Amino acid sequence: MKENPVILGIESSCDETSAAVIRGRQLLSNVIFSSAAEQAKYGGVVPEIASRAHTEAVDEAVNQAVAEAGVDLRDIDAVAVTYGAGLLGALLVGLSFAKSLAYALKVPLIAVNHIRGHLSAAYLTDGALKPPYVTLLASGGHTAVIHVKAFTGFEVLCSTTDDAVGEAFDKVARILGLPYPGGPNVQRLAESGSASIKFPSPLIRGSAFSYSGLKTAVINYCHNAEQKGGEVKREDVAASFQKTAIDPLIKKTVDSAAALGVDTVTVGGGVAANDYLRTRLQSECNKAGLRLILPEKRYCTDNAAMIAAEGLVQYREGNFADMTLNACAQIPLK
Repeated sequence: MKENPVILGIESSCDETSAAVIRGRQLLSNVIFSSAAEQAKYGGVVPEIASRAHTEAVDEAVNQAVAEAGVDLRDIDAVAVTYGAGLLGALLVGLSFAKSLAYALKVPLIAVNHIRGHLSAAYLTDGALKPPYVTLLASGGHTAVIHVKAFTGFEVLCSTTDDAVGEAFDKVARILGLPYPGGPNVQRLAESGSASIKFPSPLIRGSAFSYSGLKTAVINYCHNAEQKGGEVKREDVAASFQKTAIDPLIKKTVDSAAALGVDTVTVGGGVAANDYLRTRLQSECNKAGLRLILPEKRYCTDNAAMIAAEGLVQYREGNFADMTLNACAQIPLK
C-alpha cells in the first residue's frame, strides 16, 4: 500500500451528491451538487427526489472532482464511499457507482460509515492531527461526545437517548414557520433575538442528552402563548432554543477533555457549522487551555472530502470491502 494514496470519495446519503479526491491528507478537490432547493418546496427531504438527483449528478460530480484534482482515473488508488447511514435509495446510487468504478479500475473499495466521516473532517483541517483527542459530534442523526483513542478506536462518553440536536433544530424551525433547511434559518433568526426564555436542559443525569423534551417544551411554549392570544417573539424563541441546545454540548465536551487529560478538541457534523456553537466552543476551549480543531463549514455539512479522509484511515488499516457490500439505512456508531 502507498503511504499517500490518491483516494476518490463519494457521498450520497441525503440530498448532497458529492465527490472528492485526496492525496494522503492533502485535499485536491471537493465537488458538491445539492438538491436542497428542490427539497425546500416540500419542507424537507423527499427520498425519491433525492435518489433521482443523485442518479443525475453522480457521474458529473466524479468527473469534475477528478478533473479539478488534476489527476486521471488511472491515478486513483482506492474508492471510498458512504454505505450508511442515510436514505437507502440515495445511498444505493453512490454505492453502485463506487462499486462499478472500483471494479473497473481494479482498485480497493472502502466502505465508510457516514458518521465516522464527520469525525474525520478534522483531518482535513490539521494534517498532523492524531489521537488521543475529544470530539463533539453534532448532526441531524447523531449527537455524542467521543474520546478518540486511536485512528480506528474510540469510546462514546455521552450520547443522545432520542432526538439528535440537528433533528431538534429542524423540528423547531418548522414550529417557527421557517423554511428548509431548518438549522441555518434558526441561527439567522436567533441573531436578532434574546435568549431570555427558560427551556429545560437536554443534558440529563450528566451522562446523556435528550432533545425530545426540549423540542416539546418549545412546542408547548408557542402553543400556550397563541392560545392565550399573546405574541410569540420568534427570534427570542430561536435564540433561547439555540443557547439551551448547544451550551450543554460545549460544557460536556470541554469537561470531558479536561477529565481525560487530553489537550485537543475537534468537532464534526452539520450543527458544527452553527456560528453560535463555533464561537462559544472556541471561547470555552481557550479558557480551558485546549486546542480546538474547527473544520471549515463546508466540511461540517455532508461532503465527500470527509468520506475520502475516513477512507484514508481505513486504507492504512487495510479495511477493504468486496462487491457484496450493501447500503444500510441505519448503522451503529462504531
